[in-house]
Amino acid sequence: MRVLVVAAAVIELEWVAGAETLAVGVGPVEAAAATAARLAHDPPDAVLHVGIAGARSGAGLAIGDLVVGTESRYVDLRAALPTLVTACAPDAGLLERVRAAVPEARALPIATSAAVGGGSGCDVEAMEGFAVLRACVRAGVPAVELRAISNMADEPDRAKWDFAGGLAALADAGRRALAGL
Repeated sequence: MRVLVVAAAVIELEWVAGAETLAVGVGPVEAAAATAARLAHDPPDAVLHVGIAGARSGAGLAIGDLVVGTESRYVDLRAALPTLVTACAPDAGLLERVRAAVPEARALPIATSAAVGGGSGCDVEAMEGFAVLRACVRAGVPAVELRAISNMADEPDRAKWDFAGGLAALADAGRRALAGL
């Protein structure tokens, strides 16, 4: 299976060996545009979307904990129009395989927001998941999202965030998830 590993930043992809990678940029707009362009040009068999994320304080998650997304929710859009798509489910088969390869990962919905701040209603927040998964759904490419916690989303003191810890956990889990696909 030809898997494309997608992340916001190159630093989140440094662990990847033996698979194609795509750094899409930070935030939902950049992620949607870059992912859609790549899938239109040369679609892979599957997409493994990875990255670091924030957890809501009190959610029972700590730095280095892993989360596989059971749903990606776009929480920036506040319009109440019934035709808007604001959630995407991962491919069921890929989700099952990643859960088997990374059994310690919690299976939870992951919010996508361009803002950082812990106000999404989800226990886990990132900035690109919905955009990547939505582009994959539109292109007919199966996808799944795997995140490592690097900070508490509602912690304003960025000195308390641990990108290195999140990235180390992501590298280990990402290798196993990729091998499981």
